[in-house]
Amino acid sequence: MSEDVKKIAEELVIACKRAYTRGIQTGSGGNVSARVPGKDLMIVKASGSSFIDSTPDGFVITDFDGNLVEGEGKPTREALLHGLLYRICPKVNAVVHTHSPYSIAWASTGKALRRTTWHAQLKMSADLPSLDVPAAMVKKEYFPMVEEIYRENPDLPGFLLVDHGLVAVGKDAINAEHTAELIEETAQVAILKVTVSKLGL
Repeated sequence: MSEDVKKIAEELVIACKRAYTRGIQTGSGGNVSARVPGKDLMIVKASGSSFIDSTPDGFVITDFDGNLVEGEGKPTREALLHGLLYRICPKVNAVVHTHSPYSIAWASTGKALRRTTWHAQLKMSADLPSLDVPAAMVKKEYFPMVEEIYRENPDLPGFLLVDHGLVAVGKDAINAEHTAELIEETAQVAILKVTVSKLGL
């Protein structure tokens, strides 16, 4: 692993540990990646490892089809989704996917997640669509759904997956993780607002 790639892997480790500490991903689920500058390659989390136990050596390098190029271990099964996002979003340099509970709960409504706070409106360019992908991973057959939302809004900061979680993108790993936190917070506030409304408070 070259020095510049190792530095990016270290940023991914920071993002992983922060996501775990903040409670937006527990256990061995979730995945993260970053684009290798100037190449059609990405650094991705190896399958089966926990965010909290991440080290730079726990990442592998693959092409955008998820084929292993360098490193030990099996790439995350969501590598195909990450590769798609790098292909269709030239400005995106990192992807964070977590199984965050409030985001999963909101996505089950099938509705877009509105930017319910001033902070969300300042930090996110658009409301986030909820994609109903009937599988534990986003396979190629579901790519048109992702391609469509980014055709409509190339600067979309992320989206939700029904019964699955959130996907956040960013200019680097830290930025993408911060966006993931904000998406989860926004989903939590949205659910609380609905609850308060129903209670008539």
